[in-house]
Amino acid sequence: MILKRFIARLAPGRGERGTGILGSCFGALEIRVLEALWGRGDASVRSLRDDFPETAYTTLMTTLDRLYKKGVLDRRKEGRAYVYRQRYARAELERWVARDAFDALLDARMSGASAGPVLSSLVDAVSGGDALLLDELERIVREKRAEAERTRSCGGSDE
Repeated sequence: MILKRFIARLAPGRGERGTGILGSCFGALEIRVLEALWGRGDASVRSLRDDFPETAYTTLMTTLDRLYKKGVLDRRKEGRAYVYRQRYARAELERWVARDAFDALLDARMSGASAGPVLSSLVDAVSGGDALLLDELERIVREKRAEAERTRSCGGSDE
């Protein structure tokens, strides 16, 4: 039950309207700020003010600083102000958040057998939503197996 709620929280279209998986890691204002930066490239607090008329200047400044400290924004000093820029494209950030969540679920100490319930719940969640998602999961598994096989046959490691 806990795992199903966790996966549902990460699913696109769940929780905050339009936040998808990012809503599991970022607040509504943080997501709106990220979207503004994805749309314009880079910005200072002052240049973002018009996009957030209902938000206090200091709140916007604090939100940008938090996103910088979380590692999702870069910033540079221009005069007395910081100019912020997104570090990741939206799809990259969504993959990063999902990977982090699943890494937490599939703790490094798990063996194949103890990871079974987590993996089974993932497959149940995927297959319950859309058959195309299950096909996509199968395609990804085949690609990863082929990649692992190529790595083994070349004598490399996948780290």
